[in-house]
Amino acid sequence: MKFSIKSSLHSSLKSSIIILKLVVPIYILADLLFYYNLLVYISFIFKPLTSFLDLPSEAALSIVSGIFLNLYAAIAFAAPLGLSPKEWTILAVFLGICHGLIVETAVMKKLGISKTYSIALRFFAGLFVAFIVTLLPNSWFSDTISSITAPELPNYGSIIELLSNSLYQAIYLSFQIILLITALIFFLDYIKSLKIVEEYSNKVNSAFSLTIGVILGITYGAGILISEYDKGTLSKSEILYIGTFLMICHAIVEDTLLFVIFGANIWIIISLRVIFAFIFAYYCTKLLKNHV
Repeated sequence: MKFSIKSSLHSSLKSSIIILKLVVPIYILADLLFYYNLLVYISFIFKPLTSFLDLPSEAALSIVSGIFLNLYAAIAFAAPLGLSPKEWTILAVFLGICHGLIVETAVMKKLGISKTYSIALRFFAGLFVAFIVTLLPNSWFSDTISSITAPELPNYGSIIELLSNSLYQAIYLSFQIILLITALIFFLDYIKSLKIVEEYSNKVNSAFSLTIGVILGITYGAGILISEYDKGTLSKSEILYIGTFLMICHAIVEDTLLFVIFGANIWIIISLRVIFAFIFAYYCTKLLKNHV
């Protein structure tokens, strides 16, 4: 695949439209829920989960939308909360592991990995690794709150004023994300155009598949394995190891940078996800290879 600026720009435009359609309405909805104090009627349901992760109960919508939708929806709900850098890091670790379960679990299923295993692994691994972040010293995190967040909503004179300010904040947040995604699209498209990627897409090995998945994400990393799985050229143990690793640690660049915008600690996020990906992959493969 030859690298094309025009093609990358086209992909960037499509992604930008998707981001705007998703982030803007969700951000405005979040502002309305926060301003009228409506979250109190639903957030208590998820209080055990947010308490366990040392997050405010209002972060429940961010967590739920991240689990079932994607990270953009999660960030749109979390942005107005004024989370601290440590709280953003906790959220980044949990949702980095446990997000988009509907789509990505379907991808894992194509590799012969059960939906029950995929969902259980990502949810409980996300909780476990994120809980470790709650135990880390506060001094490891910045004291500066991102200017993108809105810790306190001002007193609005009318609903029109509220919506106008919310729309401005939503577009500003979208602009930040779009700039990041555009840069990543060009970078990733260039990687995909490299000769080694084209050559090895038809000659898969575990190390290469892990590298691609860690950088580009579950869909691309697992995608290059599907044909080999169908051919039976990879053992069940190899598929389980690669799949388990990728479910803990995938799209490590894009996912991480989305949260770093808000002050999350990049080194903690990356190191914990990589370390525990190796640990979970090793032990889960050892214990479950004959049952999944």
